[in-house]
Amino acid sequence: MKRLFLFILILGFAKSNAQIHEIGVFLGGSNYIGDVGKTNYVNPNELAFGVLYKWNKSPRHAWRFSYMQSRITANDLDSKVPGRYKRGYNFVNNIKEFSAGLEFNFFDFNLHQFGTKVTPYVFTGLCYTNYEELSIVNGISKADKNNSVFTIPMIVGVKANVTKEWILGFEAGARYTGTDNLDGSFPKNPNLQPLKFGNNNSRDWYVFTGFTLTYTFGEKPCYCAD
Repeated sequence: MKRLFLFILILGFAKSNAQIHEIGVFLGGSNYIGDVGKTNYVNPNELAFGVLYKWNKSPRHAWRFSYMQSRITANDLDSKVPGRYKRGYNFVNNIKEFSAGLEFNFFDFNLHQFGTKVTPYVFTGLCYTNYEELSIVNGISKADKNNSVFTIPMIVGVKANVTKEWILGFEAGARYTGTDNLDGSFPKNPNLQPLKFGNNNSRDWYVFTGFTLTYTFGEKPCYCAD
């Protein structure tokens, strides 16, 4: 209920009679990059989903807000790195992410012009990510408590209007986090400090890859006045 209220509140920030809006869903997969398991940058292995809203300020840029969630997992036995495979650790964590930022289109994407429009785009901003503090005991991850951290999203994608109202996109986005414990390699509990492993001078990443489908609504914006 709190998430639904927040999403509705975000919609209220925009003047619906002055700009065009998009509301829709994200569906795809997630993977993690860190001290456990494979070292692939884009390798979705768990379901990821979410909702998003865009406020198009011009044919070239839009303010974007979203909520996404996924489980992230990794297993050293899937790694081709000999040291990791021999170690045999694995973990499971749960990610819940709120994000806000700016989406930039490489080509004009004026939704009120007739015909098919296609453009690559990039997005960045700031995410607030909730996750579980982990520790790995006897090779198995255990959750200690929930924690939150700010992350920086770096997303690239391509989108096209499939009808007058619907837009389909595909994107891949890495998130650089402010924690090294998505995987249990750096537990904060002082009693668990002897369980630290891996490179504790780096931070963990996670990646969402998938499709977006958004519905457009709102009156024709006067882009020339921006």
